Amino acid sequence: MSLDRPVHPDPYALLPAVPSFAVTSTDVTNGQPLADAQVNAGGDTSPQLSWEPGPEGTKSYVVTCFDPDAPIVSGFWHWVVVDIPADVTSLDTGAGASDDTLPDGAFHVRNDSGAKAFMGAAPPPGDQVHRYYFVVHGVTEESLGVDGDASPAVVGFNLAFKSTGRAQLVGTYQH
Repeated sequence: MSLDRPVHPDPYALLPAVPSFAVTSTDVTNGQPLADAQVNAGGDTSPQLSWEPGPEGTKSYVVTCFDPDAPIVSGFWHWVVVDIPADVTSLDTGAGASDDTLPDGAFHVRNDSGAKAFMGAAPPPGDQVHRYYFVVHGVTEESLGVDGDASPAVVGFNLAFKSTGRAQLVGTYQH
């Protein structure tokens, strides 16, 4: 079976426009391959992320990592952290290990592997280069209004109506 297929578009370009703000990382360089630590076989270690305070009206943040290049229609959610307090503007390397390593009040939603944690890059061997969108979403509410049993799709649906802005950083990986 061949996995040849067109490259998916930037998924965030398909959403309603919101203001942007900056996100940086000591572990991920925009447009460059992920380090081994951010790969599933290399440790499943979430990267360090720092961001500017969100646009006016930001009361919390959601951080996600999404691979639109997975060979499935829905892409693959690697990380979803909800209800990060508005006064928090960074996550340390490894913060995605569990809810216990997140800021007070924040929690994980199950990723597409079923874990409430960060899952590193894991594209099929020989597949095209995959893009991993690390996105910080500003949220209009202190709580997005979901719990840890929500799906990433439900988180995304809520973000469509409660986003103040979005910051993104894209890493790549090919197995």
